[in-house]
Amino acid sequence: MAKKYIKILTKNDTGETGGHQAGIAVPKSNKELLSFFPKLDLSEFNPDEWITCIDEDGEKWQFRFIYYNGKTFTPPMSTRNEYRLTHMTKFFAKWAARSEDELILTQTESEGVYKITVNKNSALKQSSFGDGKKPVVLRGWISVY
Repeated sequence: MAKKYIKILTKNDTGETGGHQAGIAVPKSNKELLSFFPKLDLSEFNPDEWITCIDEDGEKWQFRFIYYNGKTFTPPMSTRNEYRLTHMTKFFAKWAARSEDELILTQTESEGVYKITVNKNSALKQSSFGDGKKPVVLRGWISVY
């Protein structure tokens, strides 16, 4: 079975805040999630790999998986120490992605190639506890087994 991850999008991810953050954060503490993406050479300054994502229309998108690691060098080369997926703005615009939508990435048999979907009808967004209250939607990555 192909590995799949769901990222519940935030306003920062989709650009709704008007900020200029560089892509979606990928938590460095989640080793399983990091292994989902191409391996990076951590001895390099800001190592990166381009990945190909194919949407539901068959359109191919090139996203950059990067580790901004300047803070890990001696002396530090920057203040950053974080993984990100970048170059997603046009993809989000095409699919009108908004906060609380699900971004779904699924591995394919080809290394560095993924299927990508935006689910606007997230079960998390639609569900309630019977008393009309909505559940707390955690922002982050969810592994799907």
